[in-house]
Amino acid sequence: MEIILYRAVTTVVLVVLYSRIAAATWCVVRSEASREALQAALDYACGAGADCAPIQPSGLCFLPNTIQAHASYAFNSYYMRRSMAPGSCDFAGTATIAKTDPSYGSCNYPASPRFVAFVLRWFPYFI
Repeated sequence: MEIILYRAVTTVVLVVLYSRIAAATWCVVRSEASREALQAALDYACGAGADCAPIQPSGLCFLPNTIQAHASYAFNSYYMRRSMAPGSCDFAGTATIAKTDPSYGSCNYPASPRFVAFVLRWFPYFI
């Protein structure tokens, strides 16, 4: 009985995780956002917990060296670290949700919170 219950719970967890990943979203800049507003929002995101190391001069996402590219990366990082919570992709109206992966070259924009990647990596060992 315990094995059946365990497998049922396992199946539910995998379905929930798959649906979360299948509906991947990213937080990126709005094309009409002003440079000044983007800079203020970028400063906020980096100061409030976004991983901004990849947009530093030695980072994989430094190029192109534009405020739009850097802000998009930082906005997405903040959004992911907040587990894609409602309102975590606004930045005073300078950001929007995208359904197309903005990753390019060696610059990868994560599409799901870290815990999902961890669970998907280790979950098969518990089934």
